Amino acid sequence: MTTTGEGPQVVEPDTAAEFAAALRGAADRRQSVLIRGAGTKIEWGRVAERVDVVLSTRRMNRLVAHPHGDLIATAEAGATLAGVNDALAAHGQCLPLDPPFAGRASIGGILATNDSGPLRHRYGTPRDLVIGVELATPDGVIAKSGGRVVKNVAGYDLSKFVAGSFGGLAAILSATFKLAPLPADSKTLLVEAADFDALGAIVQSVMAGQLEPVAFEVHVPDIVGAELGPPSRPGQRRPLRPVVLIRFASVPAACDAQIAQARALAPLRECAAETIEPAKEREIWETHSRRVWDAPGVIVRASWLPADISTVMHELRRVAGSACIELIGRAAVGSGLIRIDADAASQVSIIEQLRRSAALGNVVVLRAGREVKSRVDVWGPAGDLEPVWRSLKQALDPHSILNAARGPL
Repeated sequence: MTTTGEGPQVVEPDTAAEFAAALRGAADRRQSVLIRGAGTKIEWGRVAERVDVVLSTRRMNRLVAHPHGDLIATAEAGATLAGVNDALAAHGQCLPLDPPFAGRASIGGILATNDSGPLRHRYGTPRDLVIGVELATPDGVIAKSGGRVVKNVAGYDLSKFVAGSFGGLAAILSATFKLAPLPADSKTLLVEAADFDALGAIVQSVMAGQLEPVAFEVHVPDIVGAELGPPSRPGQRRPLRPVVLIRFASVPAACDAQIAQARALAPLRECAAETIEPAKEREIWETHSRRVWDAPGVIVRASWLPADISTVMHELRRVAGSACIELIGRAAVGSGLIRIDADAASQVSIIEQLRRSAALGNVVVLRAGREVKSRVDVWGPAGDLEPVWRSLKQALDPHSILNAARGPL
């Protein structure tokens, strides 16, 4: 275990026992503890209050077990998703998660934020895939929940509670997940929609059909610009039409058949469409995942009814004003990221309007500057879940030392 000097004390335990002991020591001293993995989401959540100790999982980075015949694996919290998947690939398997910063993000951080990407369409979120966790609580106890088998119903499943808790309930030491076989082939159909109503028709048609994509995404680069039509004067925004990406992964014949069926759907027949072959596909999806994060502005996560996608687009256009608003989302899940590029006052106003909108729900601010975070609660109202969260927090972290008040707890 290593410790570093100035500012908050940074402790990097080598083992679960060392981690639990360090956490217990901080709790005994009533020190505020920030748990950090790879740090890819360290700016998410509320602005951290006093931080006395940073407990890092960086040295706890092993793939603990991989009984590949059972399609499950256990990894320590500090292991990166990319590293785990490199090891699993030797047996033709993967942990089918693709959140932002997937190349660097740690297993513990992904689970603690319940973060996901386009593959959520087929495989769900980390909460859906996790079947067991090993946790350290502030009293120094190492607790296990769930198991290393897919069917395990003994006791409360704390793995579901810590998913999305931002480290506010307990520290994740390791986690066991269900895996998926690596597909033999993968192809993506990229479709350009004429306008928001055409986008809605495409989404509803694919959802109503017999297609089985592993990812089904919408991307609107500029909510206002998409509806302007051809630029008619200097300085006017160029039209950036909505795009739909539909990815199929299976054996080659099945991928080709699914692409053909998708192209035959009525709303797609009049659209510009391109089939992205495997050689270019990885680059397309990596660019798609990075897009909003590489651009300036506040980023919020929101949900909506999938069938109402065109209504959501018109609502975003209504509140945009002069701001540039970009959306990337899971089309059939009804969840995605909204980037708002404007001055701080406009960003705050748009966030507040989105939270009042009947078309959107669960509007959570992920990335924002201090000025915006000081004027809006990044998490928004907890609703009916608040009493449950508070009782769990009181039971597991009664002195509220965890997470420096960054998370929803």
